[in-house]
Amino acid sequence: MASVCGSSTSRYEKIPSTSIRVLRSVESVRRWRRPHLLDHRSVGFVPTMGALHEGHLSLIRTAARENHHVVVSIYVNPAQFGVKEDLASYPVTWEEDSAKLAKLDRELADDGENLGRISAVFMPATADMYPSGFPGQEVDSKGSFVTITPVGEVLEGASRPTFFRGVATVCMKLFNIVQPERVYFGQKDVQQTVVIKSLVRDFMLPIEVVVGSTQRAADGLALSSRNVYLGERRRGVATVLNRALKAAEAAYMEGAQDRETVLGAAKKVAVDVLNEQTALAPEKRVKFEIDYISLADPMTMEELTVVDPAKGGILSGAVRMLPVEAPQEGEDLGHSGGPLVRLIDNIILQPS
Repeated sequence: MASVCGSSTSRYEKIPSTSIRVLRSVESVRRWRRPHLLDHRSVGFVPTMGALHEGHLSLIRTAARENHHVVVSIYVNPAQFGVKEDLASYPVTWEEDSAKLAKLDRELADDGENLGRISAVFMPATADMYPSGFPGQEVDSKGSFVTITPVGEVLEGASRPTFFRGVATVCMKLFNIVQPERVYFGQKDVQQTVVIKSLVRDFMLPIEVVVGSTQRAADGLALSSRNVYLGERRRGVATVLNRALKAAEAAYMEGAQDRETVLGAAKKVAVDVLNEQTALAPEKRVKFEIDYISLADPMTMEELTVVDPAKGGILSGAVRMLPVEAPQEGEDLGHSGGPLVRLIDNIILQPS
């Protein structure tokens, strides 16, 4: 557990055996931030919802190389979950997260190439983040929101209509609280990075958005906090989306530029894997549904008919890994008993 340390004039909570402060209120962040602002010490900010993995840690490493101080937020934002989504079962892993941050901070301290280290973790309560009261998760909820359209209405926004409203709203709040010079997001959530860049540009925020490459397991599965839900059986099939996107990328690299050919290669992989699984007995197979596979403009996320090689494109998709059909005694079903898991991934088609 985090401890409280201090002198006769100040007390603050910190992760044990580290100098990392644990800040739980907006005012505590502002008190911490003010002297660094006056001293012209830069702050890099890595927003997370906890359940930290190597993707998060890689962003923190990059932030430490480029800033005097790094702030990590851990806040499961209810506004970006739909009414029927997995908010209640979302993994809360503060003990593990704090241990990972402590270990990483020791690593950063030993690396002379870094400008800074992890200075603080911000862990607010929903009552602080939504001072007028949480407005709800319905599409027609009333409240103070930030909406970024039309990019927030397609793909993930079409499947999860309140998601990007929640993301943009909480990020605007976090940016205003922390006042970082730079913010760090992972490429895995590619549409989110486009939304955040639009937010920063359109509202004239004095912030640089830095996008880190997607971190993957050895088999190609993009690292995600939701992977803990998969269990062993579904984990072995969850690479289907990455395999499909890589097939589409290969078609593009071989010269295809039209939508039908590029996405046709991806859809063939998905269909082949689904047929393989359907042929298995219920106690062995894995059922999944492809939510979408997209070939989109890198600036607007609008669907492309033909890829302009000078601009490139974004291949992205989402897959719904359905609960295990016939669980076996003692089988590892994953966190919270293995509920439906929706995974996303993408590949950037670089301009030529």
